[in-house]
Amino acid sequence: MKNQLNKYIQNESKLNGALIGISIRSTETGGELYEYMADTRLTPASNMKLFTAAAALSVLGKDYTFSTEIGTDGSLKGNKLHGNLYVIGKGDPTLLPADFEEIAEELRELGILEIEGDIIADDTWYDDVRLSADLNWSDEHYYYGSQISALTASPDEDYNSGSVIIEVTPGSDVGEEPFVAVSPKTEYIQLHNEAATVGSNEEGELQIEREHGGNTIIIKGTIPVRAEKSQEWIAVWEPTGYAMDLFQQALDKQGISWTGDVKIGKAPGNMNLLVTHQSIPLADLLVPFMKWSNNGHAEVLVKEMGKVVHGAGSWEKGIGVMKTELLKFGVNTDTISIRDGSGISHFNLIPPNEITTLLWRVQDEAWFPAYLNALPVAGVEDRMIGGTLQDRMHGQSVQAKTGTIHGVSTLSGYIDTLAGNRLLFSIMINNLLDEDDEGKVIEDALVRIISDEG
Repeated sequence: MKNQLNKYIQNESKLNGALIGISIRSTETGGELYEYMADTRLTPASNMKLFTAAAALSVLGKDYTFSTEIGTDGSLKGNKLHGNLYVIGKGDPTLLPADFEEIAEELRELGILEIEGDIIADDTWYDDVRLSADLNWSDEHYYYGSQISALTASPDEDYNSGSVIIEVTPGSDVGEEPFVAVSPKTEYIQLHNEAATVGSNEEGELQIEREHGGNTIIIKGTIPVRAEKSQEWIAVWEPTGYAMDLFQQALDKQGISWTGDVKIGKAPGNMNLLVTHQSIPLADLLVPFMKWSNNGHAEVLVKEMGKVVHGAGSWEKGIGVMKTELLKFGVNTDTISIRDGSGISHFNLIPPNEITTLLWRVQDEAWFPAYLNALPVAGVEDRMIGGTLQDRMHGQSVQAKTGTIHGVSTLSGYIDTLAGNRLLFSIMINNLLDEDDEGKVIEDALVRIISDEG
């Protein structure tokens, strides 16, 4: 295996000018079977999520849930609540429109039909820093760069929190504006449609972007007549307000009115709790988090660890907790740089050997089955099993986390070789000119060698 891997690295022209680090270990002993620049710090991209998931399982536990609380500083007399209604977010990234409707139904079942007061959103469970330190400005309007709030909402069960789905359908004739819809329906955003329907023989090119600092989403470009609809997940500006818009809709649907304003504030300490909504457990959340590399989940978990351990839901405190937990798994935190939980920062730096150290040590944890289950499985079409590997490495027995940001492609996980050996590996490639195509081709070729020769 060593000779074949060295030969490939030396002869692969796509690696000219790039950096590659590889670490391969035995799953049984943790012994090093192959190294190539394995102690060199490289940018991990979403392989960072391997660290975040392990730390979160260790600190929070696989059964941990996020809560959303509804309370009041007033009292109920008849069908009227005399006082303010508070919506207190505690980090749940899985809140759907249906969950807000369920909460509203519970309020009606309590007898509440009118609120004589304000409806106040409390998102102070986390700090008010919405974006991680190194997020590229050009990413912040896409779902993978969404803002982090303790009170947020997701448009579907992929749980891309703080985002909406923009759907563009071509007009019936050339020259017409395409039809644009938003899901879930919300007045929190405004659509500005500048796109056009073109002939079926023309190439479509749509641009869907949100203005910086606001919630106007601009649709530009072209879509061919009779083409399939196009979808884009777009992050909203200030997701607390987005969540509250969905909550107001849910109250309206239940016929619950209010006399005051909808605002953002802090709930009093002596609040009377009316309703508590719990998220799915962490073990279940890990599936969309790892399978589809959900950046928002990663950053929520970082802040939640900081809140639970230090009482402060911030990146600084959460990353500190991560480092403490990683030490327990034998990771040398003196040689790594952690800037976020998702891996979107180019200033995250980890040697491949530290990733394989983690992958070896977590096998002894009681929560390891949930961790392993969350990793994408190569070549499996079911998107909630195959995840980001559903179209790759068919015929290979691989469970691994992918990672891609500009110039970076990584792959780390577990592999069963043809000889019947189970190995763990980390492949990290930096300074690529085409990370999407070249990086994946190189990784797949290296995995084939490991599978055949390991």
